[in-house]
Amino acid sequence: MNSEDSISAILSQENNCFDRARASIQQAISWYGNIRRHGKYTPDEGLQTAVRSDLQNLKNALDKLDQKLLRISTFGLVSCGKSSVINALVGREILKTGPLNGVTQFPQSTSWQPTPDSVEVELIDTPGLDEIDGQAREKMAQEIAQKSDLILFVIAGDITRTEYLVLCQLRRSQKPLIIIFNKVDLYPDKDRQSIYQQLQLLNEGESGTDLGELISTDEIVMVAAKPQAIQVRSKAEDGTITEFLEEPRPQIDELQNTILRIVEREGRSLLALNSLVQARNAEKNIANQTVAMRKESAQEIIWKYARYKALAVALNPFPLFDVLGGLITDLFLIRSLGKLYGLPITTYEAQTLFRKIFASSGGLLLGEIGSNIILGAGKGGGAILGAVESAGSFAIYTSTATAQAAIAGYGTYVVGQVTQSYLEKGCTWGSLGASTVIAEILSQAQPKTIIYRLKQELL
Repeated sequence: MNSEDSISAILSQENNCFDRARASIQQAISWYGNIRRHGKYTPDEGLQTAVRSDLQNLKNALDKLDQKLLRISTFGLVSCGKSSVINALVGREILKTGPLNGVTQFPQSTSWQPTPDSVEVELIDTPGLDEIDGQAREKMAQEIAQKSDLILFVIAGDITRTEYLVLCQLRRSQKPLIIIFNKVDLYPDKDRQSIYQQLQLLNEGESGTDLGELISTDEIVMVAAKPQAIQVRSKAEDGTITEFLEEPRPQIDELQNTILRIVEREGRSLLALNSLVQARNAEKNIANQTVAMRKESAQEIIWKYARYKALAVALNPFPLFDVLGGLITDLFLIRSLGKLYGLPITTYEAQTLFRKIFASSGGLLLGEIGSNIILGAGKGGGAILGAVESAGSFAIYTSTATAQAAIAGYGTYVVGQVTQSYLEKGCTWGSLGASTVIAEILSQAQPKTIIYRLKQELL
């Protein structure tokens, strides 16, 4: 395959990922925005209020795709050169810089389009992390990181513990991250390997973190966004010597090329992936809130079906009907819980879910079916003998029917409990579910791409 075919294949894949993501989020908005998804279990005001912000987040995820705007945020300590990095990228002094600490007092942004055909980029500058106290710093970093598609973490010199802890926090946002070592003109001995080794040492010294395993040397870029001015001597024709300070050209090519490569080869997939993650989180929150707030109603439904199944099994003398009737009852229970929670589940998905439940609770359900056959045979025989012979034979029927009913009812209770967990955790799966499309995008990611590095975290 020549280079043109390769680029064409990449663009086709990018567009497919983008279109799938858009269809997935549109489907989620259509489903969760329709109050009739609950059937007769209309949500009360409390539940509607609890999920309102998540419904808005779903719409925001779609807006993000429609805008086709890739957000790149910079983080770092005071005077590490975040603003200078952005200025060097866009090629002009957009953001104010200076020798005093804390020139950037609040997040600022500027637009940048690396190439005429690429998606538009919004570069976001943030205040120095060591200027903000711990709680406010964590909140700011979390809010900006969640809205970002790519994070640039700027350092200059040895990595401090504060920087390392913020790096760990940013990595937990599940967004691609590039470490920029700025001011290489002042630190000629620094290279990617030494920075990586320092991260590893910090990782070993901090319990409960694993950043070192999630950062590779490929994610470290060396720049000099605003090199230190050098003194230049100039001799005129008349022999006069003058001295002045000259600012060298920024050493930013490596970072520009890295971002350009990401934008051109992964920009749309990255937008799609981050929008889907936002949508997936919103759907999960909706499911968590709904399951928690409708727990009582769910237990009533589960016990109702358990009683129905137990009574039907106890009264029915035919073993085969016990088995079939029990399975149908459990399927109806699954559908009823799906309606109660307003979570997407069709008859086909209910059957799929039942197979999953059978696989995870197979021993109990298999025992129930076995008891239906064995006790059912005894129950049927007892009923026949009781009708033509004696009260003792009818007692056999009664005892076996009671035991069988208890086992059947308990089996349905277990199915109901497991169904709640599957519905809550599986709401983002399905042919166009956010989790499904995320998995598709990650499965197509090529090694050494920024998206490929997210596999471990997102899956």
